[in-house]
Amino acid sequence: MLLEDLQIILKVAEFRSITAAAANLDMRTATASAAVKRVESALGLELFIRTTRHLRLSSAGERYIPQCEQALLMLDQAKQNMKDGLDIVDGELRIALSSDLGRNLVQPWLDEFMDAYPQLSVRANISDSNVDFYRDSVDMALRYGSPTDANMYGFKICDVPRVLCATKAYLAQHGTPSVPSDLTQHNALLYQLHDVIQDVWEFSADGVKHKVKLTGNRASNDGDMVRRWCIAGHGLAVKSSLDMSQDLLSGSVESVMSAYQATPTELWLVCPSRQSITPAVRLLRDAFREKTAVILEQLADKGVI
Repeated sequence: MLLEDLQIILKVAEFRSITAAAANLDMRTATASAAVKRVESALGLELFIRTTRHLRLSSAGERYIPQCEQALLMLDQAKQNMKDGLDIVDGELRIALSSDLGRNLVQPWLDEFMDAYPQLSVRANISDSNVDFYRDSVDMALRYGSPTDANMYGFKICDVPRVLCATKAYLAQHGTPSVPSDLTQHNALLYQLHDVIQDVWEFSADGVKHKVKLTGNRASNDGDMVRRWCIAGHGLAVKSSLDMSQDLLSGSVESVMSAYQATPTELWLVCPSRQSITPAVRLLRDAFREKTAVILEQLADKGVI
């Protein structure tokens, strides 16, 4: 019985399926099945009751699995404590990133980080939906908005102003809005989250909030798609200033209606547990803070934010 066998056993118990556990661990089903057999043989007990369609824990499995999980957590923590003491930066960084931020900004940051720490490897999960840390096998998530789960551990990276933006060509053809009510005459490029289209935009000026309901001929659940539509001149978009930073600094798009501020957000690096905060995570947190601070300063110097 190998230590890796026990990790496979926990995945089989989690998914109630050898096939699903193997897929999650990127291995052949036969390999996972052999691991289950080795553990059961070593224990002299069946941990799972198998039928043609289902797999469930036996009474022995119900007793064994929780203790097995605790034992592996203790071993992982002991290993991590040793690395922390030696300041070793290695292993695999499994990070979830939003589509726009991940593709256009964070990817080169990660490449630079891995060049500095060549013993690291990275597995990136790209999605605009909030990741499930346990289902998706992710150790951290760089995402907008502060953590809502009290069990999560998070590091605030920065405050992020949001901007209303469009290309000069679009504004020359359709006019430049000066107050929120003008937006009803424009084509809005809309973001969709959990099948809900975000078609009500909120702005504030002099402590007064203004809400306006928009219409548009393009909507997507992918933030990078909304950005691409914007720089192609198809309409107006409200976006994170970080997501649009390269386009704003290059002049591909410009911020409009600056007297009215779109609702700001925050960027956080979130971890599912204290144990997942490794030296590599702390170094990556610091790198993200430095990189975003430079971009936000450049945008401020240009008068965009």
